[in-house]
Amino acid sequence: MALGLNKILIAGTYENTPGAYWQAATNISVTTAGNVVPAGTYMMFSTSNVVIQAVSNYNATSNVATFSNVYPINSGGVVISDGVNVQLLATTNTTAQLITVNGGIPVTGTFNS
Repeated sequence: MALGLNKILIAGTYENTPGAYWQAATNISVTTAGNVVPAGTYMMFSTSNVVIQAVSNYNATSNVATFSNVYPINSGGVVISDGVNVQLLATTNTTAQLITVNGGIPVTGTFNS
C-alpha cells in the first residue's frame, strides 16, 4: 500500500515496474467463509462469484460482527480496508486480484548521497 495516492505519472511504464502508477497486489484467496482484505486502498476488477463486504454492526457482548454487501456480487470497485472490517466473500472458492498505487522504490537509508 502506498502511503498516499498522489504520484507523478511517468509515460511508458508498465505495472509493477519502477515509476509505474499501478502495482498489483498478491492475488487474494476468497472462500465461502470470507477473507479479510489487507489494510490499504485498492481497485478490484469484477470477479465472478465474489462480493465486497464491510462490517455494518458489531455486537460487543458476543464479539460478533455483521457484514453487509458494499458492492453486488460479480462487480468490482474501490476497496478501502483497515485490515479488519472489510472482507471478500465468495459463493465458490476463487481468487481476486487487487491493485494499488505503486509505493515506489525502497530507500536504502536516510540522507544517502
